[in-house]
Amino acid sequence: MKKSLKEVGISDLYESKSVMKSLALLMAFVISIASIVYTNSLVKSLKEREERLIALYAKTIEYMANENTNDNLNFLNQEILIQNNSIPVILTDEDFRPSVVRNVDIPENLAPQEREDFLLREMEAMRAEYQPILITWRGPDGTEYGNQYVFYKNSRLIYQLKYYPYVQLSVIGVFAFLVYLAFNYSRRAEQNRVWVGLAKETAHQLGTPLSSLMAWYEYLKTHEGLKDDPMIDEINKDIHKLETITSRFSSIGSIPVLKQENVYAIIRSIVDYLGKRISSKVQIEIHTHDTHLMASINKPLFDWVIENICKNAVDAMSGTGKIDISISRSTESQIIVDIKDNGKGIPKSKQKQIFQPGFTTKKRGWGLGLTLAKRIIENYHKGKIFVKESHPDTGTTFRIILKSHS
Repeated sequence: MKKSLKEVGISDLYESKSVMKSLALLMAFVISIASIVYTNSLVKSLKEREERLIALYAKTIEYMANENTNDNLNFLNQEILIQNNSIPVILTDEDFRPSVVRNVDIPENLAPQEREDFLLREMEAMRAEYQPILITWRGPDGTEYGNQYVFYKNSRLIYQLKYYPYVQLSVIGVFAFLVYLAFNYSRRAEQNRVWVGLAKETAHQLGTPLSSLMAWYEYLKTHEGLKDDPMIDEINKDIHKLETITSRFSSIGSIPVLKQENVYAIIRSIVDYLGKRISSKVQIEIHTHDTHLMASINKPLFDWVIENICKNAVDAMSGTGKIDISISRSTESQIIVDIKDNGKGIPKSKQKQIFQPGFTTKKRGWGLGLTLAKRIIENYHKGKIFVKESHPDTGTTFRIILKSHS
């Protein structure tokens, strides 16, 4: 026997996607750390190698300065001193005046004093990385008669390797972000197609029983024993509500027409309608200092949002409690509607999930009401809807922000 979508659990699908995203992020993090650690290890090895090369460089200069014979001096000069073509080196006298410079990029067309100042700054930068190496000159009898210093710093290759993983990760991050945006857009478009198809099919299915109910209403209205019964008017209101619901579902997927409507009047009519159809133990009150606040609204869709939140509040209070609806103006261009109940509240860990498709705390229900409410307010009305505050066993306050042009 096939399981229904509800039995499979829409929320389970979204939770699985969330777990997959977390695993993907974890893998990316591990790969990033491994790349940085490996590159840093490689840089450390190269730095140690360059330190040994510079130490050998200094020893060679010292040996050549103190050696009395010319044997092998040409070999040392060619194979060790001249072969250093990557490590920046400045050789100075004992007063730290530069005498030999290798692999340092000196700007062209510098005056002698500017060149000296530039090399002094380079020497300070080199000293910040490594202590200069001392070279001691000795006479034939071993007595010291002078010193030199070898200043050096890491080669350009080490700097490139040091920052390479960060550049690489940045490029990968930008690419991943673009892929995420493309995937997210594609998924949202697919979801929109599903919502539109579901809504229009629902409107189509409601059409047949609604036509039948309208016919029965006309029959009952003319019946001698029932034509003055107040129940007939309530039946007519319910038929009108079903027509409104059908209109709502039919309009999903098309651009809704927004008009300047009286927010208080709309909410007042919803409360009056719900008052006779919910538990008599639930009290709904509207609070406002201005009953003429206007906002850009599509009335059938906005009706549905308020009705849905109020019905959820009744369920949260188990059919006993109070709902306070506050209407106020925050700025010249915004109207705020707060809907507060004294129900069981929403745990903080779940407040971000309640607008996800399939999330519900009810034993019966699809978990689509608040998802559609969010789409109606944010996509169609360009407003906002969110949980302003919620505390366990105290209640929940939903806030809706609407645009006003008054």
